[in-house]
Amino acid sequence: MTLRVNTNVAALNAHRNVQKVNADSVKNLERLSSGMRINTAADGPANLVVSEIMRSQISGLKQAVENSENGVSMVQTAEGALSEVNRLLTNMRQLAVHASNVGVNDERMVAADQSEFANSVKSINRIATNTQFGDKQLLDGSRGANGVANGAGLQFVAASPNTKTSPTKGYEVEITQAATRAQMEGGTALDQDIIDAGESLTVTENGRTIQFSTKEGDTVESTINELKRQIRDANLKVEVLDESFDDGVLRLRHIDHGSKNTFSVSSSTPGVLSTRANVTDQAAPGLDVSGTINGEEAIGDGQILAGRSGNQNTEGLQVRYTGEDASEEAGTVTVLQNSLIFQTGSNAGQTVSVSLRDMKASSLGTGVANKSEFLSLEDIDLQNFQGAQDAIQIIDKAINDTTSTRGELGALQKNTLESNISTLRIAVENMVASESVIRDADMASEMAAFTRNQILQQSSMSVLAHANQNARNVISLLTA
Repeated sequence: MTLRVNTNVAALNAHRNVQKVNADSVKNLERLSSGMRINTAADGPANLVVSEIMRSQISGLKQAVENSENGVSMVQTAEGALSEVNRLLTNMRQLAVHASNVGVNDERMVAADQSEFANSVKSINRIATNTQFGDKQLLDGSRGANGVANGAGLQFVAASPNTKTSPTKGYEVEITQAATRAQMEGGTALDQDIIDAGESLTVTENGRTIQFSTKEGDTVESTINELKRQIRDANLKVEVLDESFDDGVLRLRHIDHGSKNTFSVSSSTPGVLSTRANVTDQAAPGLDVSGTINGEEAIGDGQILAGRSGNQNTEGLQVRYTGEDASEEAGTVTVLQNSLIFQTGSNAGQTVSVSLRDMKASSLGTGVANKSEFLSLEDIDLQNFQGAQDAIQIIDKAINDTTSTRGELGALQKNTLESNISTLRIAVENMVASESVIRDADMASEMAAFTRNQILQQSSMSVLAHANQNARNVISLLTA
């Protein structure tokens, strides 16, 4: 056996193992006390990077859940207000139907209907102005896409959340075909002989029909007036043009523009309306407006020109063209997009948006052709029969405007926000579990390792003591 006193290799080896076991024990204690396997970047650089990325995603997902929950609260606030608007509109329609009962109503009854109607209009305006979430007004038109049209016969109607804000000069509108209406013109003038013989006329529109018979002794003018009255009372969307009074030739035209609107006629005398006696002739349907907005193809529906789905800038943008002629420079429409945007995910671009239309009375029931020339709910006057009749159509449009908005909000809440909340919560759960596998310590494993290292630490110290004792054996050689 070789004995050396300057270098004790056995002691050095034992000391190294003691240091290693001590370091491992310290690491075990650190993991056991923190509960994490990775406490510093040195514990696992790659795992630390992955873990920190996952932690940021988890934090973003949790915030996205909170964002979506706040979005649900905002949507419920707006929908609750619209529910009350719906109730008011239903009551207003009832008033219009009552006011139409002119055979019974006197002036005081009609005046009372008009007064209650006016109060309901004020209530709708108050709801639209005062409904807010925090400091955000919701129904006053400031949370949607707003626009202004410039040009003869050009009107801004609506825009969707997908419509882009226009440049300062606006989007140029080109009309290649103006909208027209279905029309029927007789070839034989209505004269006294035909009237006295008892002419029979039939007009049918949208499932409603009137059968009109002339009376012996009535004049051409009184006969045409009576025909107009019966068509109006039957709520047919057909009008007798005033030119009919000039020469006795009957000219009928649909009130609404476009290819979807038509009517049919027949007459007992060939040429008065139909070409053959008592054979129904169908009026040729009108034409829809056609053209482009900002050079992008648009779809025509009556007088409404709308940007196609998928258009880069004008998707969902609607304008009305009331002109009678095509125009390469019909005008411009300027759009400002201010839709509500909800951040529903943890990454950029994960958003949904919704436009809340202006719910004031001046913006409800617009675009309805009517003989009283009411432009909106706010203009309605129930104090004459025609006004009450036209009011029913306008209120129906206002109800449709309101319920469609409620439907959009309901779909956003149920199919987007609430569904997103459920999906995000599952994602958070899975992401936390994955991050835990990377970052958290296995306490049982760490405790077993700590116990093992304690045993090794004690045995290493004992071995080190023995190794230091070996060098003293040299003294026994010197004293021998």
